[in-house]
Amino acid sequence: MPVISYFFGIYIRMYHDDHNPPHFHAEYQGHQALIVIENGEILEGHLPNKALRLIREWTKDHQEELMADWHLAIQLKPLQRIAGADND
Repeated sequence: MPVISYFFGIYIRMYHDDHNPPHFHAEYQGHQALIVIENGEILEGHLPNKALRLIREWTKDHQEELMADWHLAIQLKPLQRIAGADND
């Protein structure tokens, strides 16, 4: 699964040809969650509150890029890297 972003120890990944709703996978210190792109809510899993706050803010700032990667992923095309919250 391609890593599309990394910041503050948080890995953001997206699967090719994944299920709806549009989402990405976040991993932080052994915790994992599926995050809905539209609203930053957890679809499945758990993350510490601090990491979740950072991810939600980052999701808002990069929603268009995340949706563009989602469309590439469902078409089995290469995904684009997205700047992390510490690189903006």
